[in-house]
Amino acid sequence: MSKVPSTLSYDDLRALDARHVWHPFTQAGTAPPAILALGARGATIYAADGREYLDLVSSWWVNLHGHGNPAIAQAIADQALRLEQVIFADFTHEPAARLAARVTRLLPGDLDRVFYSDNGSTAVEVSLKLAHQYWRNRGQHRGVYVAFEGGYHGDTAGAMSAGHSSGYFEQWREMLFPVETVPFPATWDNDPEVEAKEQAALDALDLIFASNPDHVAAVIVEPLIQGAAGMRMCRPQFLQALEQRVREAGSLLIFDEVMTGFSRTGGLFACVKAGVTPDLVCLSKGLTGGFLPLSMTVAREAIFQEFLGQDLSRAFLHGHSYTANPLGCAAGLASLDLLQAAECQERVRTIEAIHRARLDKLAARPNVARTRLCGTIAAMDVIGDGEGYEAGVGPRLKAAFLERGLLLRPLGNVLYMLPPYCIAEADLHRAWDIVGEVLETL
Repeated sequence: MSKVPSTLSYDDLRALDARHVWHPFTQAGTAPPAILALGARGATIYAADGREYLDLVSSWWVNLHGHGNPAIAQAIADQALRLEQVIFADFTHEPAARLAARVTRLLPGDLDRVFYSDNGSTAVEVSLKLAHQYWRNRGQHRGVYVAFEGGYHGDTAGAMSAGHSSGYFEQWREMLFPVETVPFPATWDNDPEVEAKEQAALDALDLIFASNPDHVAAVIVEPLIQGAAGMRMCRPQFLQALEQRVREAGSLLIFDEVMTGFSRTGGLFACVKAGVTPDLVCLSKGLTGGFLPLSMTVAREAIFQEFLGQDLSRAFLHGHSYTANPLGCAAGLASLDLLQAAECQERVRTIEAIHRARLDKLAARPNVARTRLCGTIAAMDVIGDGEGYEAGVGPRLKAAFLERGLLLRPLGNVLYMLPPYCIAEADLHRAWDIVGEVLETL
């Protein structure tokens, strides 16, 4: 897989990209040329220059089963010959109905109603709009939303508002609506202050509820792991206490499981692992196994019922051109088949066990701190020149890993691994060996 299957040369394709393509989260004025991917299979990406990269971030956390999985590819191909797209306002189709039924059966309680959209940001946007209109349909105006400091929920206006404290959105702050924030009780291995941090977060939440009686529409949280904030983790016990506070205040609880869903945290969903039934759950990323964009906002039955009536104004007048795209839904069904197989769940447990053993070995290093693990996601802070996204160690680490054939994208000084479930044990150990070698050079 070393030759470009095109009439254009490698240099020609690179030049076209440089001339016409605007890459995400990239400063084009300083970034090196993008790597030209020729193909991928399993946990390996093949570049047009002949190099290979072990994908240890599941290509932005989406490829559950690795690249080019034949079962998902075949499901998409078969569906494309039957029905590739249909307007979902007037029609339904088998893959959408089956996928909604299967996902809701895996979620706790009466999380039974699925609203389809196309990515994580829109799934969150839908949840915020549903919460707002839910209270309006009940004759209440609730304009206060609560999020957690450092939380990231996507890049549409409502999602940016909920994630304003992440620091990503200063350029658009005039576009955002106000959202209250409370501390996130980030914890790690052997953290002696975890209970105090959790209490401080709950106290701050109590104060917001007391200051805004009957005005809080919803509380939104990334359960168990704040991804973009640096793989900051919290305990299931905290989420249980959070749910209790929200219930006592008579508000709604939104779980943004865009990243944490589909066994990333070790349970099928973070809400299941935590023993919490939120009112709304946002799902995307791994939903189709990384093949196609698709997302869900799943609501409890009581929320759906508040939108029923004879008046169109009570309906949820929201949608997308590609809502419940049949190809995406077919991919989702095939991905679930793979995910629920005993073999895949055993691989999830194996990845977690390898992460645990290797993290414990690195924890004693002087430039490693705050090791943490949740399911297939392992993370650590690398001590060096600063913290957060401005830390200079992040780009140096990324470059060193790419040179050694590893696709790892540190979040500032936070180094993490989030591999596809198909990764071979030997490859995962090799990656950890290289991590140790690179840390030795800093």
